[in-house]
Amino acid sequence: MSQYRAPLDDIRFTLFDLLNVEPVFARLGQQEVNRELVEAVLEEAARFTSQVLAPLNAVGDSGCKFDKATAAVTTPEGFAAAFAQFVEGGWPGLNSPQAFGGQGMPQVLGAALKEMINAANLAWGNFPLLSHGATEALLHHGSPWQQEVFLKPLVSGQWTGTMCLTEPQAGSDLGLLRSRAEPQADGRYAISGTKIFITAGEHDLAENIIHLVLARLPDAPAGSRGISLFIVPKFKVDENGQMGERNTVRCGALEHKMGIHGSATCVMNFDAAEGYLVGEPHKGLMAMFTMMNSARLGVGLQGLGLADRALQNALRYTRERLQMRALSGATFPEKPADPIIVHPDVRRMLLTQKALVEGGRMLAYQAILMLDIAQHAPDAAERNRAEALVGFLTPIVKACLTEWGNECTYLALQCFGGHGYIAEHGMEQLARDARITTLYEGTTGIQALDLVGRKLLQLKGEGLQALLQEADAFCKAEADNPALTEFLPTLQQALGKWQQISRQVAQMAAENPEEIGSSAYDYLFVCGYTLLAFYWARAVAAAEKSTHSDTFKQGKRETARFYYARILPRLHSHAAALASGADTLMRLPAEAFG
Repeated sequence: MSQYRAPLDDIRFTLFDLLNVEPVFARLGQQEVNRELVEAVLEEAARFTSQVLAPLNAVGDSGCKFDKATAAVTTPEGFAAAFAQFVEGGWPGLNSPQAFGGQGMPQVLGAALKEMINAANLAWGNFPLLSHGATEALLHHGSPWQQEVFLKPLVSGQWTGTMCLTEPQAGSDLGLLRSRAEPQADGRYAISGTKIFITAGEHDLAENIIHLVLARLPDAPAGSRGISLFIVPKFKVDENGQMGERNTVRCGALEHKMGIHGSATCVMNFDAAEGYLVGEPHKGLMAMFTMMNSARLGVGLQGLGLADRALQNALRYTRERLQMRALSGATFPEKPADPIIVHPDVRRMLLTQKALVEGGRMLAYQAILMLDIAQHAPDAAERNRAEALVGFLTPIVKACLTEWGNECTYLALQCFGGHGYIAEHGMEQLARDARITTLYEGTTGIQALDLVGRKLLQLKGEGLQALLQEADAFCKAEADNPALTEFLPTLQQALGKWQQISRQVAQMAAENPEEIGSSAYDYLFVCGYTLLAFYWARAVAAAEKSTHSDTFKQGKRETARFYYARILPRLHSHAAALASGADTLMRLPAEAFG
């Protein structure tokens, strides 16, 4: 069975040494969130996730149970008790406003908690994940009475939330939605339709489930501009917050999936179910994007958490597993063979994981810190800049960290050889669970289209320019730092290439719209690999200035060297593929594929 121990040393390094969050929190009006408090939260989160959630990961792989007669869903053994402990500890409201019973902690501290949850037990972590998204949507778009009635039990964990978008005929194209909302005389709405792939649509963890549902009003215009958002509770709730009879929304089935078996992925049937309109009619997509952006960053953290757990187990195994001798001679002559960590190809796999996990953590936490700044900075210009940054970084975090999560879980499994393929060690479960992360909350291709079509072209690369300015300022500030002499020239070349490729994509798209789609995937990874080069240079600088041990500093420096030598060159292949143009993809007629 795979094991998990929260990587507190590297989380602390990312928060305090790399991002220097303490003065940032103070500047944002959260002086009480000092290092002592953050350390206490991290330690308790590590205890809960390592001791309570992690042992349930293999248990959860047995799956949820669906009772057709009652439409009830039972979660795996231990899940409900763990959720009760989660609620008792106040974890659901860690980042939510105090006005609604939350603790008002910074979002970046919540990111550390989510990473640990995802690493410990991804399937279990999906139940609170969507509640956070529902909370964000109602905070930004709900009416005062809706916030008062629905937010407090969502924040406390008494109720949970869902996001009901997808329908059998409508995946990422929400303009094809058919679910209907009929206005009623009392101001409520009757919601009818079928939604699929609904995470935590039905379960036994909480007393009520609040579905946020996209549907069309009778007078809705065609396409995505005709979509409205509705609150549809499992048990009816009146405007005074009183819970009543069962609503006419039912789970019709559980999806049979490749992984995350402990997560209830439901088909949900709405049969004139009672609901309330959120925001203005036909403006539901804007509210739903609030949920989706929150969930996309959360899914990026899923990729990170799974990759970290996989790496931990691969390291443990490769230090213990004896196989052959080192090519240069016996490293442990007293043993019948050397541990496989001495072999270059095993080190290639381990260092790739380490570089992507630790670099991915820096990227994700930086993006989520921008959320805190966008929400709380006293200066409007700083808030706007942070909002542009997090907007640009969100598709990169979601897509790159999940793709790298898949790469890392497969590499970790490979380190085990044939033992990784059997269930005993738990590595195949991590690989299966990781696969969904590149698909839900918008596939990698959808994230790439958003990055190029909206963030680069429509918004004229505002977030990109802010990132380039930040990186340029870092290079100038550290120009005389001897620890960075070997990194800065290569980083500056990569930054220049990133800027040049961005202009190239814009020019190609202006001449041919197909270039947006043909360049998007490769452009996404040009961004991701260049950003990790920036963060690894920052990591070396931060480590040298820190009070960490010499071994820790050596780990950062040598991993940065590996990243620059062995992984950063990937951006050149992506740049070459991008430059080949849309014609290489579009020239072959559909019927000629075979």
